[in-house]
Amino acid sequence: MRRVVAAAVLGSLLGGCATAPLPRSEPVPAPLRPPATVPATVPSVTAFGARAADAARRLVGAPYQFGGQDPRGFDCSGLVWYVYRELGVTLPRRAIDQRAAVQSVPREALVPGDLVFFSSPQDHVGIYLGNGDFVHAPGVGKDVRVANLKSPYFELAYAGGGRVAAP
Repeated sequence: MRRVVAAAVLGSLLGGCATAPLPRSEPVPAPLRPPATVPATVPSVTAFGARAADAARRLVGAPYQFGGQDPRGFDCSGLVWYVYRELGVTLPRRAIDQRAAVQSVPREALVPGDLVFFSSPQDHVGIYLGNGDFVHAPGVGKDVRVANLKSPYFELAYAGGGRVAAP
């Protein structure tokens, strides 16, 4: 019963994530590389990942906007798309496509700058900061904020982590 309630709460909190194709002024880029399974070894933290985490942290407080992808308003995948675009990496625009475009990383190997993915009922993504914290755009009526992987609804909905390749 607790899982059902937690899933319902998660659905209402993340209900504003952009999961449908959005109108774009630019063509959708191809994934950086094919999806990977969890590798035997995962590259360690880099200055690039730390820069992505810092850039995400600076956007805390920006408003949520469905389909938003700039500091005037972000949805979850728009926030990730914007941060990495500013760092010279082109990622797909939707969370589900972003997950397919990065190298899978086990939860215990997450480092700043990695992406964290959530499901149930919709795809959701954030940028990992370290110590269980991540930045995300949670949904309508909520600003970009820091959350923790150990909070009950994110613990329940955690779907995996991924590392973005440096340019």
